[in-house]
Amino acid sequence: MKKECSGNYVKLNGKIYPCSVSLAMDLVGGKWKTVILYHLKDGEKRFSELTKELFSVTEMTLSLQLKQLEKDKLISRKVYGKKPPVKVIYSLTDFGKTFIPVLEAITSWGNEVVDKKGEFINTL
Repeated sequence: MKKECSGNYVKLNGKIYPCSVSLAMDLVGGKWKTVILYHLKDGEKRFSELTKELFSVTEMTLSLQLKQLEKDKLISRKVYGKKPPVKVIYSLTDFGKTFIPVLEAITSWGNEVVDKKGEFINTL
């Protein structure tokens, strides 16, 4: 029997899912969560760095996605300073780092699609 079929449902942090795929997609699904994790996989970043790298996401959406990733313990947020402007650093947690092999597989697949059907460009 497949591991994901060993029960009728799965549960994490009090939330019940129909299967482990549903749980995983709740944690990393959507347009931006995986992209944010990708940009943090090589090290910590400030909010301003993320906004530059993810130029097509609004600051509000980025902020909301970062809060959700932090709530799900995939990233950590460290605040330096007591009064504005404070320095805020985001990084992957140990749990978030367990997603790196998946990020690398997605990146590899995306590169393959670009090689076969698209093109890499240097400017907009």
